[in-house]
Amino acid sequence: MLIVNAEIDGRCGQDVRSLEGIIQEIGPDLPLHPGEDVFDARGGALLPGLNDHHMHLFALAAAESSVRCGPPEVANEEELAAALALPGSGWLRGIGYHPSVAGDLTRDDLDRWVPDRPVRIEHRSGKMWMVNSPAAAQLRLDEEPDIPGIERDAGGRPTGRLFRLGDWIRSRLGTRTFPDLSAVSLRLAGYGVTGVSDANPTIAGDAVHELARNHSAGALLQRVQVMGGLDVRVPAEGLVNLGPVKLHLDEDRLPDFDQLVSKMARAHGNGRPVALHCVTRTELIFALTALQEAGPLPGDRIEHASLTPDASLTLMQQTGVTVVTQPGFVFERGDQYLSDVASEEQPLLYRCRSFLRHGIPLGGSTDTPYGLPDPWGAMRAAVHRRTATGSRLGQDETLSPEEALALFTSPLEAPGAPPRRVEVGAVADLCLLSRRWKEARTRLLASDVAATFRDGQRIFAR
Repeated sequence: MLIVNAEIDGRCGQDVRSLEGIIQEIGPDLPLHPGEDVFDARGGALLPGLNDHHMHLFALAAAESSVRCGPPEVANEEELAAALALPGSGWLRGIGYHPSVAGDLTRDDLDRWVPDRPVRIEHRSGKMWMVNSPAAAQLRLDEEPDIPGIERDAGGRPTGRLFRLGDWIRSRLGTRTFPDLSAVSLRLAGYGVTGVSDANPTIAGDAVHELARNHSAGALLQRVQVMGGLDVRVPAEGLVNLGPVKLHLDEDRLPDFDQLVSKMARAHGNGRPVALHCVTRTELIFALTALQEAGPLPGDRIEHASLTPDASLTLMQQTGVTVVTQPGFVFERGDQYLSDVASEEQPLLYRCRSFLRHGIPLGGSTDTPYGLPDPWGAMRAAVHRRTATGSRLGQDETLSPEEALALFTSPLEAPGAPPRRVEVGAVADLCLLSRRWKEARTRLLASDVAATFRDGQRIFAR
């Protein structure tokens, strides 16, 4: 393919030739080769394709057919009841719930609104499902007294709140089919995303096979790095690659310290870094202390770093970890944070500038479907640090537009590394902004993507 009339690094009128997925030539007025496809950039800014360094592909696809049960679509109990009042008798799947809507839901709460069909609603964090009594009966919760994660009341009755049991629910229901990825893949390509890191900690061989099958069928357009556990395997060739070992930490049930250190050491012994889910200060300190004990490996990551005290920054420096965070939550959830989080901790939420100031590599992600899938929205939030209502949150953590863009243009396998560039020898994963970069920068990163390319082949345009 030959892309003509593009702006690259501020230089107008540039042409870019790619062959077999690699950029071969860059310059003005390159001659057309026989049989070569031509794409006119019309003066748009040609950038490296974006990498979303932490998201959940299958959950995003499943969310497309789910009921929104939390802000901003649903804000109170009446709106939740209305959202759940859908015709039908089969399972009803809800997502995005937050206690600000109607408190900490139990099966009895859900029974008041939907007594006659099974309902399961996922908490906005992704760590908990809430089910009603018909759903509890189908899941046979009363028959499983010893499964950790099934919350019970003082009398031993399941409350309908299930923690970290998403895979168990699917297994119990016998739903081993996977949602169609084609629509969400096109949507991601529409934002200029050419690579994603799937952060599912329990991804298994059948899911990896499904990703590879979708690539072969043309339904999945992005390169994918999968995390998962130590036993995950990926095809020797193709667009699915192996990433770090994902380790979940939940403050209310932290693992045995020595066992966590052992898991880290085994991952490192297999040449794989670890990616540690940390959203509280306790989880963060626990993770960094264990990593020091295990001995760090280049590529070790802290996922989210939702709340990072100043004292943790030095420890992060010492361990050499990369942080992959979600600045988009400042916009999407910021007003809730301003209401729920203590004022002295609000400046510590989803920090950006402090990590760069301390030399800590920083990658960006959307965490979709738990956040919006638009990386440009995340970049704008990193620059503005404004909530949906316009309040400032962590104004000392702002980034420049160029720094915000770099969060999503670092290599898929190395978030926080120097951003990729449109240059000879680079992989031809590209996105084109329909307006000039100078104008886009003035408007502080607008997501008007005109075309997206993977391996130099156009995969989507709008």
